[in-house]
Amino acid sequence: QVQLAESGGGSVQAGGSLRLSCAAASGVTGNLHCMAWFRQAPGKEREPVATIFGDDIEDYEDSVRGRFTISKDNAKNTLYLQMNSLQAEDSAFYYCAAKRRWNGPCEVDDMDVWGQGTQVTVSA
Repeated sequence: QVQLAESGGGSVQAGGSLRLSCAAASGVTGNLHCMAWFRQAPGKEREPVATIFGDDIEDYEDSVRGRFTISKDNAKNTLYLQMNSLQAEDSAFYYCAAKRRWNGPCEVDDMDVWGQGTQVTVSA
């Protein structure tokens, strides 16, 4: 069973940085089709932020491209999201997720393992 646990959330001023971590207790980050970060603000749908396919192919939501970086350290069984130049609009509850089978897309409804989430609050 794959289990994910996020950490690193908190409160920062606009323009600041945070690094989120997602530890996989099962130790299988190197054997997943994709892993991704999603976020959900109050009253809004859960949306993708950044996705990594295999070990080195990344995709970013337009609003975070150039500011956020997704990466994975398989030796540590950990997924990261480096967030720079944070804006108030980035405030949300952030989740990491994974898809185990090597087929198809990696959108919200395709992910089959989710972490518990971590809060990110950015003050304007």
